[in-house]
Amino acid sequence: MQLIHSPIAAPNASLPEVALSVERLIVAKRLWRGVAADGTEFGFELERPLRNGETFWQTRTQRYVIAQQPESVIEIDLSIAPSAAAGIGWAVGNLHLELCAEPTRLLALNEPAVRQLLERLQVPFKSTTAIFRPGRFARGAATHELGPSHRH
Repeated sequence: MQLIHSPIAAPNASLPEVALSVERLIVAKRLWRGVAADGTEFGFELERPLRNGETFWQTRTQRYVIAQQPESVIEIDLSIAPSAAAGIGWAVGNLHLELCAEPTRLLALNEPAVRQLLERLQVPFKSTTAIFRPGRFARGAATHELGPSHRH
């Protein structure tokens, strides 16, 4: 088993990829184990969580890449109402749920509370599957950056 501490800073993009498929909640951790598509086992003791598409191990003939599994999400197309993005983000965040903001769309986990909220606000959405990567402030990740007085 290979022990991984950090992603490869400058991977050789010309090498073929071997995927290590992993769920979002696992890849968000710093300590975990996984098995790549070719059966190679890895232990992860990371400085920071890995991201989808990052190369974490490389040999002379191949490189090993994180392949986060897509999951069921709600997609809000921002081309319909780009000025509403902040309000929608606030409303979803007020439910204490995570949100992924991309340039052309917002993604939220496909949960009844989110669907009901968007229907009540008359925000068009669709159910789909995608790689879900919530923002860095999700789940209080930046509490220290906001200062000690910011608490819920």
